[in-house]
Amino acid sequence: MTTTELFDPPATGTLALDLRGLRKSFGTVRAVDGLDLAVRPGEVVAFLGPNGAGKTTTIDMLLGLAQPDEGEVRVLGLEPSDAIAAGRVSAVMQSGGLLKDLTVAETVRLTASFFRTSRSAAEVMERAGISEIADRRVGKCSGGQQQRLRFALALLPDPDLIVLDEPTTGMDVEGRRDFWNALRADAARGRTILFATHYLEEADAYADRIVLVSHGRIVADGSAAQVKSLTSGRVVSATVDGAFDEAALRALPGVGDVELRRDRVIVRTTDSDAVARHLLTATTARDLEIAARGLEDAFLALTTDRTDEPATSQTPGSLA
Repeated sequence: MTTTELFDPPATGTLALDLRGLRKSFGTVRAVDGLDLAVRPGEVVAFLGPNGAGKTTTIDMLLGLAQPDEGEVRVLGLEPSDAIAAGRVSAVMQSGGLLKDLTVAETVRLTASFFRTSRSAAEVMERAGISEIADRRVGKCSGGQQQRLRFALALLPDPDLIVLDEPTTGMDVEGRRDFWNALRADAARGRTILFATHYLEEADAYADRIVLVSHGRIVADGSAAQVKSLTSGRVVSATVDGAFDEAALRALPGVGDVELRRDRVIVRTTDSDAVARHLLTATTARDLEIAARGLEDAFLALTTDRTDEPATSQTPGSLA
């Protein structure tokens, strides 16, 4: 599969992230294989891919935690270590880095003392939605509350770039919504956000741009709508009563997958008319719906069963 590049990098100006020709191997395993990524200031970018796709290794390299075997990393026009030392980059990782015996407020104040200048502890706790648990020991906080604490710590130096790895793990639905609304407000003021997540609905709802990675290469790069458009076909669903001939449905032209969820059949197909006609005339189907395929379909189609042929970038707006 060739790379589908729908993003048009800027011709001028300092990029928030500029990754060129990155390669990184661990023994015989090539984790990152010629990855190029340009991110403008103020963008909210979802960095997605299956386990083992190379996301974490790429994040480690742009944070200066690992060195590429080949290629170049520039963060806000600087070497990663220089950008981080200047307080211009923060990261919110999945785990680690918290002292369980300190309170939330003590943790924030202690971390603030490591920076030459920082926002106030009260301000970042309010921003992260943890002011009400300021006196709670970290070890008594839920997983979602600890993630909010990590977010507060990341805000202390008032960074230009925040990198988040599964930032909403452990948060409830309301907490996740509030978290992303806060991040979108930050991005509107010029802060750049790069995040990795397994919650595809978050990427669909909150990212300006989606970058899909598979086998260490970018396989799609564009808005959620553009990435979803790369997956042809539609999803036909209907309620069926009684006996149902699944084999007959699978035999229809264009049918790629048939899924039964209790009394609901879900069909992914490139010929929705034929499937709808069959369901309505040859079965007991009712409540039929036809919808465009979503981000999950594009994710699976673009990151599963890829060949090992070299990736080549297409012109912006082209399809693989």
